[in-house]
Amino acid sequence: MTSGAAGGAIAGLSSMATRRLLAELADAYAQTNATLVTVESVGGVDAARRVRDGEAFDFVVLAADAIDALTAAACIVPGSRVDVARSEIAIAVRAGARRPDIGSEAAVRDAMLSARSLGVSTGPSGAHLTRLLERWGIVAAVATRLVQAPPGVAVGTLVARGDAEVGVQQLSEMIDEPGIDVVGLLPPAIRHVTIFAAAVCSVSTRKAAAATLLAFLASPAADDAKRRHGMAPA
Repeated sequence: MTSGAAGGAIAGLSSMATRRLLAELADAYAQTNATLVTVESVGGVDAARRVRDGEAFDFVVLAADAIDALTAAACIVPGSRVDVARSEIAIAVRAGARRPDIGSEAAVRDAMLSARSLGVSTGPSGAHLTRLLERWGIVAAVATRLVQAPPGVAVGTLVARGDAEVGVQQLSEMIDEPGIDVVGLLPPAIRHVTIFAAAVCSVSTRKAAAATLLAFLASPAADDAKRRHGMAPA
């Protein structure tokens, strides 16, 4: 799908963190409701910009704070937001590589300092890692080793091809990525949970149909799929 609605489909736009989950749920919804759902997944910053620009999407799925910002900008139907899934941040290395100790905040800090290169995203996980680096006072020490994934490119891709020795991103973007080993989630002291939410776009011509789909995405019927994709029900 390029942009906007395709034929009679309900057309959605999302960030990359939920792309695999939404692909599965769109297929499940189509099978039980005879309604085609198409979802385009891009970098979160690009997704928000395209909604602000008024592209013809029926719904959008982004981090909750991004949905709230779009609502404030009158790009979202008021009251249409539903929380879809909770997502945590994971650390990964290339398949077969030595796995660093990430059992404590101090261990993660040491892992960041010792990594030859560190893959980060432009999304919520990247923002959280930036805050941690600042908290630890090691921004300058690792600045030249940071490798930022372009919008729409998974950090796991950088790790798999050797561009980054250690990668930090949402577990949902790491869990099915070939060529990497997921070491684990950030430990409790520095964990960060992102709520991904969905909402109906103001420009939608199928607002009622989109709202029905979003109710399905937030329903218990979607819970198992969320867990399979490294997320949790919201």
